[in-house]
Amino acid sequence: MAKRLTKIYTRTGDDGTTGLADGKRVGKDSLRVAVMGDVDELNSILGVLIASGVGEDIAGYLLNIQHRLFDIGAELSVPGKQVTQPAHISRLEELLDTYNEDLKPLDEFILPGGTLSGALCHFARTVCRRAERSMVKLARAEYLNPNTLSYINRLSDLLFVFSRAITQAKGGKEVYWDKDRLKQSV
Repeated sequence: MAKRLTKIYTRTGDDGTTGLADGKRVGKDSLRVAVMGDVDELNSILGVLIASGVGEDIAGYLLNIQHRLFDIGAELSVPGKQVTQPAHISRLEELLDTYNEDLKPLDEFILPGGTLSGALCHFARTVCRRAERSMVKLARAEYLNPNTLSYINRLSDLLFVFSRAITQAKGGKEVYWDKDRLKQSV
C-alpha cells in the first residue's frame, strides 16, 4: 500500500477552503463539508464507544460500521458518487431485529444512562441524528445518495437498540422518563 499521508500539513486550507476528493475546492463552511464533519464526528464517538468496553459482538459490528462511515465520508467527498447500497441498510435491519428480540418491550421513554457504555451509545445515537439532519439539508440543496440517508436513519435506530442491549449485558438498569418526577422536586 502506498503512503497516503506523507505530510500532515499542506497550508492549502489556510484560506478557509478544503479540497474534495474530485479535486474541487469548497469553503470549509459549506454544507457538504459540514455533513462530512458530522459523519467524522459520529465515527469518532463510535471509537470511544468501542473503547469503553462493549461486548465483542457489538464491538465487531461497530468497527464494521466505522468502516462503512469512512466509505460514506468518501462518498460525500465526491459529489454524485454512490457507495452505500440497499444491502447495507438491510444488514442494519437484520441486526436491529436480532438485538431487539431479546429486549423488554418499552412502555416509557428511556433517558440516556444505565451504564457508561449504554450512555455513550445514546450519545452516539444523538450525533447520528444530527448527521442525518445535516444530510437531509444537503439532499434538499444538491444530490445525495438516498441509500446513504436511509443507512444513517437506520443506524440511529440500531444505536438505540445497542444502547439497551449493552446496558442489559452489563447488568445496568435502564433509566425511564418519569412524567411526575418534577412535581416532587424543589
